[in-house]
Amino acid sequence: MAVVSQSQRTPQPAAHGVAADIPLRKLSFPALGTTCEVQYAAPAGDGQAAAFERAVVAWVGAFEAKYSRFRPDSLVSRINAAAGQAWVDVDAEMEVLLKLCDTLHFMTQGVLDPTALPLIRLWNYKSDAPRLPSEAEVNAARALVGWKKVQRTPGRIFLPEAGMALDFGGFGKEYAVDIAAQIATDHGIPCALVDFGHDLRAVSAPPGRPAWHVGLEDPLKPGAVSGSMAIVGRSVASSGDYIRRVLVNGRRYGHIIDVRTGWPVANGCLQATVIAGSCLQAGVLSTTAFVLGVPKGIEFIQACPGAEGLIVTERARAQTRGFFHYVVS
Repeated sequence: MAVVSQSQRTPQPAAHGVAADIPLRKLSFPALGTTCEVQYAAPAGDGQAAAFERAVVAWVGAFEAKYSRFRPDSLVSRINAAAGQAWVDVDAEMEVLLKLCDTLHFMTQGVLDPTALPLIRLWNYKSDAPRLPSEAEVNAARALVGWKKVQRTPGRIFLPEAGMALDFGGFGKEYAVDIAAQIATDHGIPCALVDFGHDLRAVSAPPGRPAWHVGLEDPLKPGAVSGSMAIVGRSVASSGDYIRRVLVNGRRYGHIIDVRTGWPVANGCLQATVIAGSCLQAGVLSTTAFVLGVPKGIEFIQACPGAEGLIVTERARAQTRGFFHYVVS
């Protein structure tokens, strides 16, 4: 989980020509199960800031209402409720997201599966009385998982087995970060740092400074920062199981499920952080790398042009060849 911190160094001429005297504002609102924040620069008094903030809040609200599995009237919930029973009509926007699911499932070789919800529900780390599911329960949930089972025709989708369910939680928040960054650009905002639950995208550099500084949370000391990175025009996402987890019989079980086994990831990884061009790419790479572990996770990140990453395990740290270029402390 990344921790945002603005640089405290002496102001310098900013990259991309963002004037130091433009005020840096902050928008904060609850959505997507987390706190969404945007730090951005806009001149005072011309209505640009208010228009931008309205646009971001409205878009995120509409996105959550339509695609959250926690909203019983969302499109995703209606598709899940019809599993094994009926086809559901979808619009052009949903078609785009479903095609994105195709791409992400293929790119991650099945590690990211949008039909993993039966397993996520089984391993409920929020339960008041956590328990270890039986092998039979895990196998039954795994049998309902499989993106390739999903049937689609233009404008319609069908989950063929009762109990199957979609969940866009593996990429939805990161997708929203990228859209919010685009909304900033569309509104003429010269620079911004979009931070939705510590998934980040930096648009240009902050006023009067060369870069946004992003702190990395220490997985061995949650809440403490283990280092800092300088980011301009890039995105950062982290995946880890050191906070969202349950303890059963003295053993830790994290919230990230390996759909290939049906069990929480247990490869010694504590945290995977990726820097990439988009937040969507950074988030998908960090989650996949966390599941793959070391060394395969590092190799997976390095295979994506322009991406760099760091994996922290219980015993060591492993990073891609160019990750050090972003580290400032």
